[in-house]
Amino acid sequence: MGEQPIFTTRAHVFQIDPSTKKNWVPASKQAVSVSYFYDSTRNSYRIISVDGTKVIINSTITPNMTFTKTSQKFGQWADSRANTVFGLGFASEQQLSKFAEKFQEVKDAATLARDRSHEKMETSSNHSQESGRGTPSSTRASSVNGTDDEKACHGGPPDSELKSENDKLKTALAQSSSNVKKWETELETLRESNDRLSSALQDSIATVEQWKKQFLACKEQNDQLRNKIKDLEAQCDEIDKERGRNEALSKRLRELETQVQDKDLELEDLRKQSQVIPQLMSECESVNEKLQVAEARNQDLEDKVRTLRQDLEQSKHRQGHLKLELKHFLNILDGKIDDLHEFRQGLSKLHIDN
Repeated sequence: MGEQPIFTTRAHVFQIDPSTKKNWVPASKQAVSVSYFYDSTRNSYRIISVDGTKVIINSTITPNMTFTKTSQKFGQWADSRANTVFGLGFASEQQLSKFAEKFQEVKDAATLARDRSHEKMETSSNHSQESGRGTPSSTRASSVNGTDDEKACHGGPPDSELKSENDKLKTALAQSSSNVKKWETELETLRESNDRLSSALQDSIATVEQWKKQFLACKEQNDQLRNKIKDLEAQCDEIDKERGRNEALSKRLRELETQVQDKDLELEDLRKQSQVIPQLMSECESVNEKLQVAEARNQDLEDKVRTLRQDLEQSKHRQGHLKLELKHFLNILDGKIDDLHEFRQGLSKLHIDN
């Protein structure tokens, strides 16, 4: 009894912009549950979706509605009672196809329910017409009876006519009795229907309360799940950071391993060189001895050079002194030469004179 869910899926809900009638306005921030509900008391179907505490879809399905696929993952339908157009965005084409198939099934069921209700209305109208027909007959019988009384006042009819009129009255009375029984039966049926509706209403109220409790429980679970998701996201962030640090450490470890390998190679080279060290030391010792000998020779050569420099300085000094003496001698020699030249000229003159 009451309204029960028959199909549920998840989708992003949109509504057409009432001002432009072209753009879609998101009715939910994320994918929410969208469910088909069947009301057994009213024999009707609804699409209901709730985001938190807000009802974003409450659309009763009628036979003239049509669900249209506008893309591989989006579909829409128009609700004239709500004066809007609902749109649903699904995560996959398969979910859209299932929702569309369910919409067509529910639409067909609504059409069948409407046809059955029309048949019931026609049947009840036929019963009403039959009841209406019975009432004029009794009225007609009363009028006939009145006419008979008038006739009796005027002198009275024969017995055969009175008998036929009496039979007609009995038939009309029997028909009226049958109509009263029918009305009593229909009244009882209506009472039973009223009782069933009252019981269904109480069941619906209880179902609503149960749904409210379930909704509050689901909301609490949803809040807990959101908190868990936040904790998990924080843990994922920490894991990502730790993973980054591990990657940096791994990279540093690889670099250190490379450096250790280089150091090992250098150590191996040093080991090879250490094997040559004794020979190099002996060569160094011989080189040192040769160096000491060379240094001693160099010291001797430096002493000799110093002595030679002193001798050279003395020689330069003596040479300068000799140059001065030679210059002085040349000057004297030039004077003597001039004197000889003059003496020769004098001799020449004396010779010429002689």
